[in-house]
Amino acid sequence: MNIDELLSQGPIDGIHIALVAAGAAFLAVLTVWRAMLERTPVQRRIGALSGRRDALKRDLTASKRRTPQVSRSVGVARQTVEKLKLLRGQTAALAAKKLVRAGFRSNDSVAVYLFAKFCLPLACAAGALFLFYMLDFMSLEPRTKLFTALIAVLAGFYLPELHIKNVTSKRREQLIKALPDTLDLMVICTEAGSSLDATLARVAQEIRHQSIEMAEEVELTGIELGFLPDRRMALENFCERTGIKHIEALVSTLIQTEKYGTPLAQSLRILAKELRDERLMAAESKAARLPATLMIPMVIFILPVLFFVLIGPGALSIVDGFSKL
Repeated sequence: MNIDELLSQGPIDGIHIALVAAGAAFLAVLTVWRAMLERTPVQRRIGALSGRRDALKRDLTASKRRTPQVSRSVGVARQTVEKLKLLRGQTAALAAKKLVRAGFRSNDSVAVYLFAKFCLPLACAAGALFLFYMLDFMSLEPRTKLFTALIAVLAGFYLPELHIKNVTSKRREQLIKALPDTLDLMVICTEAGSSLDATLARVAQEIRHQSIEMAEEVELTGIELGFLPDRRMALENFCERTGIKHIEALVSTLIQTEKYGTPLAQSLRILAKELRDERLMAAESKAARLPATLMIPMVIFILPVLFFVLIGPGALSIVDGFSKL
């Protein structure tokens, strides 16, 4: 229906005009109301950080999905350890501390570790008895068989320890390697005016491309700063999870900053300079030990070949001369 047909039906009633005006006024009020409710950039940033913190907390505290076979094996390990009451006492606490430093934070890691320490010696002993006594492998003497079986038991007992120690050592090397860049990023963020929580979140995001281990530790520290009642406890947990003296110095600096209100950027810059100086001194010390380290392979591999090349032609000439006589 066009305007001419509408006008031909008669004059427009005032009720229609009132309804149209009311609808237009309602839309105008709704638009103004939505514009006034628009969040400021600071509020949007706070909401994004809160959502990010909750997501990281869920990712770090939730257990990873396992296949049914793995879940069943973990369940058997936990039931065995609970029946033997190995999860109680100081041994389980020390094992949990070792596993955390190795990067295993799940609740089942302690049970699996204790189950391996309990079962591997028995499995190695059974394998040694089967090989040396039932199959008579290598036809050893009885005393040698018993000694070999004892060595197998000790090896089964220390295999989990060696594995955790190896993983912890590699993880510590990665953390130490990424620490100077982490301190530099923290200095940049604090000089830009960011708080400690925002600094840790930003540093974790930027350092993830270089070191996932450092990113996880920094993220977890930022999460604990948000929900633990004591911020000092969160920083001390960061130190306990790593066990590195450089991170202990960083944690001490952060605790003093939180307690006394000293400038964080200046403290971090001093700490980063000390770390660089220490790394330079370590490199100089390693370079000073290099000549003594190279002496052994030089004497064993290089000098005999050099003597053979230099003296060989003369020795052959002397042999030829005596052969002619």
